[in-house]
Amino acid sequence: MTSWEKSQFIWGWLFILPTMAGLLVLNIIPIFETIYQSFFKTGDFGKGNVFIGFDNYNKLLHDTEVWRSLWNTFKYTLIEVPFSISIALILAVFLNRKIRGRSAYRAIFFLPMVAAPAAIAMVWRWLYNSQFGLINHLFSSKIEWISNPNVAWISIGIIGVWSILGYNMVLFLAGLQEIPHDYYEAADIDGASGIQAFFKITVPLLSPTIFFVLIIRVIGALQVFDLLYMVMDITNPALKNTQSIVYLFYQYSFTYGDKGYGSTIVMLLLAVIMLITFVQMKGQKKWVFYN
Repeated sequence: MTSWEKSQFIWGWLFILPTMAGLLVLNIIPIFETIYQSFFKTGDFGKGNVFIGFDNYNKLLHDTEVWRSLWNTFKYTLIEVPFSISIALILAVFLNRKIRGRSAYRAIFFLPMVAAPAAIAMVWRWLYNSQFGLINHLFSSKIEWISNPNVAWISIGIIGVWSILGYNMVLFLAGLQEIPHDYYEAADIDGASGIQAFFKITVPLLSPTIFFVLIIRVIGALQVFDLLYMVMDITNPALKNTQSIVYLFYQYSFTYGDKGYGSTIVMLLLAVIMLITFVQMKGQKKWVFYN
């Protein structure tokens, strides 16, 4: 190896060192620490650790609260993921055209991604207020959007779709701009309608981007926590059964002080995410088309 190659090698590692250090400290080490703690009974602030083997996992299998929270998380995912992807795709197709004010519309839809979560929560809590909220005022109704357990998850799902819509749209816009316009010109010559061009050209050629967005949104939706924490009053006994799996982890780890069982809940979520991702990776061969 020449001195120039050595210099390039050293500088290359120096440039990626901050990223590698961040991954090690913030991602890799916590993963192994979580696995380790799942085999212990822990006290407040991690004190009094007692090795209990697989007792936490045995408790998990018979804990109805865990499985109910996991089901609640699935319900949120089934609301947020399909609607956020389909609406974002339609918006991306529309805003990919040369229309007046296109840049302004893109910025407006992306705005929720850069807004402070606390501010978003305050606005939606006001909109959902059953007494003087704007939504009930517009529809002359008295629906308890965030205090009725029967509709609370739909309300949270609406916020989830609204908040992630702009991000999905930007990803789809990037994918649409990679599709050669020649395909649409040929389809127009053949007399294909706009809907036919969308399903026969846009969707197949955009399928890699759709697949990527689907992967990251499923993973993100399964980790929903902040919306519940800031919008819904989970301390309300009527809403106790509406908590997500990550919120349950938060309760055990930071409210009850049992980080061992909280780590076990996280391991369950990790296994679920890995399983769903594996199924998605296998299923992509049937509908994702790479150029």
